[in-house]
Amino acid sequence: MNSEITDQEKFWMSEFGDEYIQRNLKHKEHIKRNFAKILIKNNIEIHSCVEFGSNVGINLDALKELYPELNSFGIEINKKAFEIMNKKHDGFQGSVYEFSSNKKYDLTLSAGVLIHQNPNKLKSFYKNLYNFSKKYILLIEYFSPEPVGVNYRGSDDKLFKRDFAGEFIDMYPKSKVIDYGFIWSRDKFAWGDDTNWFLIEKSL
Repeated sequence: MNSEITDQEKFWMSEFGDEYIQRNLKHKEHIKRNFAKILIKNNIEIHSCVEFGSNVGINLDALKELYPELNSFGIEINKKAFEIMNKKHDGFQGSVYEFSSNKKYDLTLSAGVLIHQNPNKLKSFYKNLYNFSKKYILLIEYFSPEPVGVNYRGSDDKLFKRDFAGEFIDMYPKSKVIDYGFIWSRDKFAWGDDTNWFLIEKSL
């Protein structure tokens, strides 16, 4: 195993990550409605997308329904999840920090993935989101004005809340937040896990 793999990544490569697959197979219609509110409402046109931490690909599935000609690509570290996703979308099985490509995508996406990263690796993650984007970056994550760790299903140091978008903008100050909002767990039409989203236009 690569010595650079973090404890958090090992966690998602393990049996816990395999079990998460079943929990991740829900709410596709809600996900599609939320993407419509975020992207279609803002008149965002995309032809390609790469998702960092795609799991089985339900976010990419929803995006393909909104953008039928979308060139979709997922990066996933869990082998079982990747095998399911890769039947529907192109992809790379491995760490987001090991991913390398000469290609750029109209949209780079992280949805519920930054929260599970080792905090010391976030700058590298932000760099990948920026460098592989042609124009847009979309972050859908738990928010906290100050960094805080949260016990995640009985495990410590596996979930962190912070102002990811603020840190991204501080790192790339010429980038612009196009829109932002909240996905509420009590919304029966477009359910979400009480996460904040930030749609960012890359500085060119």
